[in-house]
Amino acid sequence: MEGSAVVQLQGKDFEKEVIQSGLPTVVDFYADWCGPCRMVSPIIESLSKDYTGRVKFVKVNTDDNPELAQRFGIMSIPTVMVFKDGKVASTTIGAGPATMYKQKIDAALK
Repeated sequence: MEGSAVVQLQGKDFEKEVIQSGLPTVVDFYADWCGPCRMVSPIIESLSKDYTGRVKFVKVNTDDNPELAQRFGIMSIPTVMVFKDGKVASTTIGAGPATMYKQKIDAALK
């Protein structure tokens, strides 16, 4: 994606990019074949621009990274998790409106 502020993450980078991140980090667990995931993707992309410099946004393909899906108990996708200080601050399962994700991100910024 041209100019994308959302980073595609592989399992080996998760610790450094999410757990050890100094910024709250939104992780979008998805798969290419998942219809609701395709609905969430542009919302996450848009939010990443709204929170530039304050929140990090990453995507994790659960088909390519089954160990991460298992580690965080991902049973259905999309699952969007907000991490703060290396811990899960909130989890949203399924597609939702931008306002719902925004509330969870704002809570992590407090």
